[in-house]
Amino acid sequence: MDFVLDHIADLSRWSRSHLDEVALAVTATLLVLFGSQVNAFIQARLGSLPTAIRVPAFALACLAIYGAAMTFLTPWVVKGLAQFNNYALAPVLLIGVCLLGVLAERRG
Repeated sequence: MDFVLDHIADLSRWSRSHLDEVALAVTATLLVLFGSQVNAFIQARLGSLPTAIRVPAFALACLAIYGAAMTFLTPWVVKGLAQFNNYALAPVLLIGVCLLGVLAERRG
C-alpha cells in the first residue's frame, strides 16, 4: 500500500508543478464544450442588428467573453486545485479528466 501511496504522492508533486498548464487546459476544454451555448447567447442578443454591425460586434463580444474567461477563470482553477494535498491531487485530476472526457463524449 505504501508503494501505491508513494507513487500517488510523486505524481501529485509533479502535477503541482504544472498546475498552471493543467488549469489552462481544463478552462479551455470547458470553453470548447460550452462555446456553442455562449455563441448562441451572443447571437440571440445581436440578431436584430444589421449585418455590417452584427459581425464585428459578434467578433468583439466573443473576444471579450472568451478572453476574460481564459484570463480570470484559470487562476481560480489553479487556486482550487492547489487546495488538495499530495495524496488527493493526482486522483482528483484523473477523475476530473475522465469526467471531462465523458462530458465531451456526450456533447459530441
